Amino acid sequence: MFNNTAIQGNAFFSVDFNTIKYISNGIFCVNKEGYIDEVYEEGHKDYDLVRFMYLKSGKLRILSDLEVMLPGFVDLHIHASQWPQAGTALDSPLETWLGEYTFPLESRFKDLEFANEIYRDVVNTTLRHGTTTAMYFATVDRESSILLASLCGELGQRSLIGKVAMDDPNSNAEFYRDNSPEGAVYETEKFINNILEIQNLYKQNVYPVVTPRFIPSCTSEALAGLGMLAKKYDVHIQTHCSESDWAHQFVKEKYGVNDAQALDNFGLITNKTIIAHAPFLEPDDLKIIADKKTTIAHSPLSNAYFANSVLPFRDFSSKGVNIGMATDISGGYSPSMYQSIRQAVISSRMLQEGVNPSLPRDERGRAGSSITINNAFYSATVAGGIALNLPIGKLEKGYSFDVQIINIENNIPRFYKEKKPEDLLHKILLLSESSNIKELWIQGRRVK
Repeated sequence: MFNNTAIQGNAFFSVDFNTIKYISNGIFCVNKEGYIDEVYEEGHKDYDLVRFMYLKSGKLRILSDLEVMLPGFVDLHIHASQWPQAGTALDSPLETWLGEYTFPLESRFKDLEFANEIYRDVVNTTLRHGTTTAMYFATVDRESSILLASLCGELGQRSLIGKVAMDDPNSNAEFYRDNSPEGAVYETEKFINNILEIQNLYKQNVYPVVTPRFIPSCTSEALAGLGMLAKKYDVHIQTHCSESDWAHQFVKEKYGVNDAQALDNFGLITNKTIIAHAPFLEPDDLKIIADKKTTIAHSPLSNAYFANSVLPFRDFSSKGVNIGMATDISGGYSPSMYQSIRQAVISSRMLQEGVNPSLPRDERGRAGSSITINNAFYSATVAGGIALNLPIGKLEKGYSFDVQIINIENNIPRFYKEKKPEDLLHKILLLSESSNIKELWIQGRRVK
């Protein structure tokens, strides 16, 4: 036991959707595989002995009172290839943003030198902001998508990578699409096998993801083939779903059902599926994704620009739907999950209170919609682990030691002791910058 390492310090993590656990001066014992073997809290009968033995072996790291541990964040939806245009053209209509900026940019990733520069930077940037696990859309190009997985592995970030499939010639420009439904499925299968070959080269692992961009960009033949691939290899699936008025209506007109039902018909709604955005889900859709244990990747910043709505987070959650958090670079401008947590709370309050002051107060909003900071923190950590079926997001025995060590000396006012520890967590979540993240650990390895 004492050949492993241990860190003693204060920590916060989510127990459930509403409840935060605070551990004061806990000893977190981490094994060579990077998992938490045990957590000894003050008052435990073996606390003093364990502390003495780790000190004697030289394996105990003791954090100061100005350092706090939080779980690493799980970003369930981020377009790595869109990082260069973050903060660009967000005032444009979606079709302009995609056609004039996004697709021309993504098409450049055939150039591996260009891809290496951008992908290395986006991984380093998200690490600096506390993201220990990321689910990435790459591009249509397979070779550069493999490169992204390799860079994540090298830099220490746990990643799930998707080579994007988009083959419909009626919806996609000739310069940027798969050449046929068969080509989309063939290249995706090759990509899956390429990633499985390198998956275990990295302690924290990398994972392949079946990634139809969204229904409007794919033919029925491609969607059906991708569904069969996901089943054959038992891998994760990611796509956009009921994202906006236009996208929601497009699917309804084409297939006579909503996105979630259409995706389910193609075998693309499973307990390993992450659907991005999804504010327009209807009751029948919610039942499908709750029954199938599919997760919504909530992207509150990009929703504010392109979704034409606010996700009814609390309502959907109350119906048994797991909701994780995402940055959605570059529809969302910030690579920081702290920003996503903040915007998720803000958006939910605006949904509850309403935004049109010309309406009477009791007609202005949607009652019971507001979520708390605790809820958003759970979504950014524990819900992500549930979505990916991985032991991440908590600081408990058996979980991967994925940890942010936060320096609370800067940016966070401390003129008096908070009334309760949870108040300090809220200050950290609402006021921290990337500079507050002193260290980042993934699978027991310090990567920052």
